[in-house]
Amino acid sequence: MDRIYLIGYMGSGKSTVGKELASRLGWKFIDLDEVIIERSGLTIPEIFRRYGEHTFRQLESSALVSTIEMSQVIVATGGGAPCFNDNIDVLTANGLTIFLNGSIDTIVNRIRADSSVRPIVASKSKNELRSFIEDHLAARLTFYKQANITVDIDQSISEIVDEILEKIKLN
Repeated sequence: MDRIYLIGYMGSGKSTVGKELASRLGWKFIDLDEVIIERSGLTIPEIFRRYGEHTFRQLESSALVSTIEMSQVIVATGGGAPCFNDNIDVLTANGLTIFLNGSIDTIVNRIRADSSVRPIVASKSKNELRSFIEDHLAARLTFYKQANITVDIDQSISEIVDEILEKIKLN
């Protein structure tokens, strides 16, 4: 096990958990969205606005493939990464996948707290946001549930990382 891929819905804590997990393991941390930004010279919203989702998903798949040869790395994927271009197969074939799963309430609260950097949800009321997340998450669960390990995010970051470390010892 040289690569751990964190998957889950936006707001599930993939980047925050990934940084802490990498620190504890002494591994490198990579945020797939940051790789895309660095390679393209554009923010994620700019890529969507200028070129559309299809181009973004191609860039995302390319960034994902670039991690396959890396070792001792924790990779935080974007929320949609496992759901497009057979990326879930790439993830599961090339590393340990961990689904950060939480309650709708936890996800809604986290996204609302960070809505200024998430244009897709910035203008939604709390009820609209909840409905959007419920529908969107339901469509993605089939992909997320293919992960090797599922961890509950309805706890502190430290507890999430402790749970991951305990579970990966068993694998």
